[in-house]
Amino acid sequence: MSSISTAMNTALSGMLAQQQRAASTANNVANALTPSYDRLVTSTKPNAGGGVSATTTRSGAATSPESSNVDMAQEAVDMIETTMAYKANVSVFEAGADMWEALSTVLREKDENGNGQGR
Repeated sequence: MSSISTAMNTALSGMLAQQQRAASTANNVANALTPSYDRLVTSTKPNAGGGVSATTTRSGAATSPESSNVDMAQEAVDMIETTMAYKANVSVFEAGADMWEALSTVLREKDENGNGQGR
């Protein structure tokens, strides 16, 4: 059974993965005119316990002594995808935070009304 904290941790891992992906894209854009630069590629994979992890590697695509293998259009698309994925994870995290707040309020009210288990 999933819990609120599991959902929040999953969303957090997604945000961290997208942060790493955004950093790779920024690095690629910054080095687009660097001769022989091999662009960074960040991939994600699911973790056994939930969430995702990110790995950044070089693309391995051909470069030349005169140019890099960075395609600015591809970097723009990657950044749009990264932004959308990050926002989706933020929404899940915020929903979990809202659920925790609602649960805390209910438990606090229950305790204040003498319906709690006592301490």
